[in-house]
Amino acid sequence: METTIKTGTKTSKPKHKGGRPKASIKRESHAKIRLTATERILYNGRAKDAGMNLSDFVRAAIKSARVIARLSVEDMKIMRMVTGLANNLNQLTKLAHRDGLLSVARKCSEVLNEIDQALKYLNNDDR
Repeated sequence: METTIKTGTKTSKPKHKGGRPKASIKRESHAKIRLTATERILYNGRAKDAGMNLSDFVRAAIKSARVIARLSVEDMKIMRMVTGLANNLNQLTKLAHRDGLLSVARKCSEVLNEIDQALKYLNNDDR
């Protein structure tokens, strides 16, 4: 804050109050976490290695963190389908041992294609 002092007809230079300038971004929210002793040692060590204080380290970690969401209901259905397909493949393997490989080869390739498509979908981070 600057104030001007008027003395008679002359106006002197603005008077500076001193102190630290106001921050352009004011942090008003607080976050509290609980850590085990091991987590705290790891946290302090990583912040120290990075040459940062603890708050700056957490802010940087939050900005660069990559979090993958839990499986949705649709994803869980696909996981159950993959489990069922794996069971079918196991049954086809038993059948192939009993009846011969040529009679079951086409069924096996279909099941393997379905499993491959489901796994590709689940491994995609954009799901």
